[in-house]
Amino acid sequence: MDMTKNIAVLFDFDGVVMDTETQYTVFWDEQGRKYLNEADFGRRIKGQTLAQIYENHFADKAKEQEQITADLNRFEKEMAYEYIPGVESFMSDLRKNGVKIAIVTSSNEEKMANVYRAHPEFKGNVDRILTGEMFARSKPAPDCFLLGMEIFGTTPEHTYVFEDSFHGLQAGMDSGATVIGLATTNTREAISGKAHYIMDDFTDFTYAKLIAIHR
Repeated sequence: MDMTKNIAVLFDFDGVVMDTETQYTVFWDEQGRKYLNEADFGRRIKGQTLAQIYENHFADKAKEQEQITADLNRFEKEMAYEYIPGVESFMSDLRKNGVKIAIVTSSNEEKMANVYRAHPEFKGNVDRILTGEMFARSKPAPDCFLLGMEIFGTTPEHTYVFEDSFHGLQAGMDSGATVIGLATTNTREAISGKAHYIMDDFTDFTYAKLIAIHR
């Protein structure tokens, strides 16, 4: 890789930077049982935006959508936002090496405000935070990652995407970036072949190890 080019690292948020996915599973399992009489609903909708969940599963349930939205907003205010192991030190190493960092998430600004309250240092760890309001098409469309590249003035060849969900991994691959899959939400076996590299978390992961990854 030509080190004179701008290198960008684009992180998904849930399940990649913060360990929130298990909490969301609990919430959505409850909604599935309550409104759809379905078990294991939380796993089924992993990686989908709220709009996608409503369109696919609650299209004719306007009142239920309103109640779920209110309950979700309340749930997100009370969630525990804990970093995925090693991600803070990895981000610090990236910054030391002049790498541009963005969070690219389908989460909205209201949810991210909860994160900033829990972690006042969070914004200072990255260069940009791109939320769901900023792109017309959500993952699995690659628009969000392409926007990140455009903002940083870089190309897919010099961009790395970290993702955990099937939709996110597909969006990363379709953007042309080098994609690293986190086996935090899905197993290594489940995401095998959907990323260029797979790892469990960021423990002992460094900038040097990142740029050594080959497609």
